[in-house]
Amino acid sequence: MANRITVVGSLNIDMVVTTPRLPVLGETILGSGFMTTPGGKGANQAVAAARLGGNVSMIGCTGDDIFGNSLLSNLAVNHVDIEHVKVIPSVSSGVAMIMVKDGDNSIIVDPGANFMLTPEMIDSAEEEIKRSDVVVIQLEIPLPAVERAVDLAKKHGAIVLLNPAPARELPDVLLSRIDIFTPNESECETLTGMKADSIGAAKDAAVFLASKGITHPIITLGGSGAVYGNAGKIFHRPAPEVEVVDTTAAGDCFSAAVALALSRGKNIAEAVEFGNIAGALTVTRKGAQASLPTPSQIAALEEKMKNKL
Repeated sequence: MANRITVVGSLNIDMVVTTPRLPVLGETILGSGFMTTPGGKGANQAVAAARLGGNVSMIGCTGDDIFGNSLLSNLAVNHVDIEHVKVIPSVSSGVAMIMVKDGDNSIIVDPGANFMLTPEMIDSAEEEIKRSDVVVIQLEIPLPAVERAVDLAKKHGAIVLLNPAPARELPDVLLSRIDIFTPNESECETLTGMKADSIGAAKDAAVFLASKGITHPIITLGGSGAVYGNAGKIFHRPAPEVEVVDTTAAGDCFSAAVALALSRGKNIAEAVEFGNIAGALTVTRKGAQASLPTPSQIAALEEKMKNKL
């Protein structure tokens, strides 16, 4: 089946509130616009890729609770195959507390059932991975599960995209097996010790990541687009100019769009361009999965960009 993507990762319920500023320790402030929406980096990327036209399956865990039921239903409604999402008894589903200030977000995650994902569960989905063009992974699940997913993806010739969020120290042997690596600015600094607060600094960090054996390091820079490596050279792709409302899930949508483009045989430059457009559309609306774009919205923005040239 064409455009086959398997996402190995987290499923969370996002509890979002807009705040005029972040509270200091011991302080209570008034927020507004509270909403509860499906999220989790894995589920966000699965839904994003499916909404853009990919054939997507999800490997992960939820709790046996009302949040878990909602998360599974949401994936199914968005045409994501949930056969390999395990429901864990007596464990809560993952929850993310998100504070949005001036369009940017701060997030606290309780992984819950997400941290119950085991290498054995990954093994049970090997046939699904075998059918995949691209396997997409994040770090809201245990590292042994991440490593096993990479093992199986490499075994069966799939492209491996690792979105290293939340950032943590990763072994060089794992990094050397990654095809596409998509940290944002802060994750890049945590992983490399190098700031990526400008295009030039991000290019230097991309060179460092490529030296670890990563085929295509891609550092996302928000409104400044993305810097990426290809065949020993480093390039910059600007992002479309849009009005920022909420940056939640923009990075997830970028990674999903890159994965989808690669599953369709696009080259890395085309994939990054597609990711920039999809990510830009995401920040124009509130919420995580609620903000993920459709092909018609992508086409409309592409047409708008052409008319500006």
